[in-house]
Amino acid sequence: LPTGLYKKVLVILHDSILPYMNEPTLMIDFLTVAYGIGGAISLLALNGLFILIHQHNLEYPDFYKKLYSLLDPSIYHVKYRARFFHLADLFLSSSHLPAYLVAAFIKRLSRLALTAPPEALLMVIPFICNLFRRHPACKVLVHRPHGPEDMSEDPYIMEEEEPSRSRALESSLWEIQSLQNHYHPDVAKAAAVLNQSLSEIEDDLSGLLELSASELFDKEVKKKAVDVPLEFEQIRGLFGKKNDIFAEHFSLD
Repeated sequence: LPTGLYKKVLVILHDSILPYMNEPTLMIDFLTVAYGIGGAISLLALNGLFILIHQHNLEYPDFYKKLYSLLDPSIYHVKYRARFFHLADLFLSSSHLPAYLVAAFIKRLSRLALTAPPEALLMVIPFICNLFRRHPACKVLVHRPHGPEDMSEDPYIMEEEEPSRSRALESSLWEIQSLQNHYHPDVAKAAAVLNQSLSEIEDDLSGLLELSASELFDKEVKKKAVDVPLEFEQIRGLFGKKNDIFAEHFSLD
């Protein structure tokens, strides 16, 4: 099928087609093929697959391996980003997932975050924090004081397609620590949360999934300017000294 047709169908499939079918399982082959195509089509197929897995007992082999492979640099830029992360949040919510799998997702999202725009970072950092709250075994990624000093020695294998062989649990989240020096103050503040112990209550992502660059810009523009004092002593003379000879002969008025 043409790519454009896939997109038109998959955008409406989960809410305008599947609920009205007598046998939604007839769409299994179509959705699994679409999920295997890659890129935006795979992202759009996630909605329909979620309904079949959740409501119709579909067993999809290597589902998480395929979901892991969808994480590439474009994931923070596509217009379907909110939909993808909403579903990824659901898929990674189960407490029965192995620690190595969740650690692989955390590490890959963190590595890709190094080149992500601020609006995506303000969403993905709380997303990662929520994963730590659900899976405490992954906190070793944050608390590893004797990790490699050189980042080139990071044991995590970014190119590995199989999460179990990515060695994510042996690594550390130096990427998030580097984001603590981000040029956007909100991003730096969000990344610094991992320096303290996380609260048990998960962050609400609903208001962050569709955050845009224009919304961030408008927020900054509307901030009230704060007068920053640059001198703690009032200037008395031309060069600021009380008994300066210039103060006797020159005035600042």
